[in-house]
Parts: sequence; structure tokens; C-alpha cells
Amino acid sequence: MRKIFVVRLSQEERQQLLALVKAGKASALKLVRARILLKADQQERGPAWTDAEIADALEVSLKTVFNIRRKWVEYGIETAVERKQQDGPSIPRKLDGKVEAKLVATCCGPPPKGRAKWTLRLLAAKLVELEAVDSISPETVRQSLKKTRSSPG
Repeated sequence: MRKIFVVRLSQEERQQLLALVKAGKASALKLVRARILLKADQQERGPAWTDAEIADALEVSLKTVFNIRRKWVEYGIETAVERKQQDGPSIPRKLDGKVEAKLVATCCGPPPKGRAKWTLRLLAAKLVELEAVDSISPETVRQSLKKTRSSPG
């Protein structure tokens, strides 16, 4: 079967990948991807292994080998070897700067009647009451207060 994405490493790229693999200081994912490219090299000095040979030797799937070769051809060596950066946070932040400011101001103010001090549950309920957020857990309040350098005293 004819390969669609043929890897032909330049001497500089080959040296860069060899140095990465020999140092062994990078993540396992990065090292495996570098080894895939080195074994898939179709130049006369390259081993030119088949995808099945590479997958078997490095204990990865054929699809992984194919994807690494495709990334190298389409985007270059950095994209093929490096992990993809996340576009944004997986879960958007519940408390932005304005809501955090309200939280700190509430926390620094007097506690509700009948209470000696603010609790995380009371603060969460107060933020919902002020319509700063739709809903919030006491744990989120705790994490937000932990990040701020406010003093309860």
C-alpha cells in the first residue's frame, strides 16, 4: 500500500530528534513521537520502516503512527512531537474578578445576625442572594478565598 504522508526528514530535523531521544529528558509521549518519525524516515539514510513495524516495535497503534506522520507533513516537526495546547479551560470559571471582589467584600463585612463569623455555606448562599452567580458550591468559595490574600482578622 502506498503511503499518503511520506516522512523525509532533513539532516537538521533528524539530528534534533536524535538529540531529543538520546537525552531522554522529555515526556514519554514526546519521545515515542520522535521515535516514530525517526523510524518512518524515507530518506536514504533513514530506516523507512512500515507503519506496522513501527507500531509493533514502539507498542502504539497503527492510527497513532499514521497521525504522527500526517501531523509532520501538514504542520511540521514541532506540532508532530509536541502535545497540543488546550484552547481554553475545560470548564469556564464560575467566579470572575467582579464576583470574587463581591465575595471578598462580603467576607470582610459583618456576619449575618445570629452568627459569629461567615461560613463557606453562608458565603455561597449570599452570592446567590446577591445574584452574582446562579449557583455555587462552598468548595468553589473556599478555593477562591484561598487564592486571595485576604485576612479574616
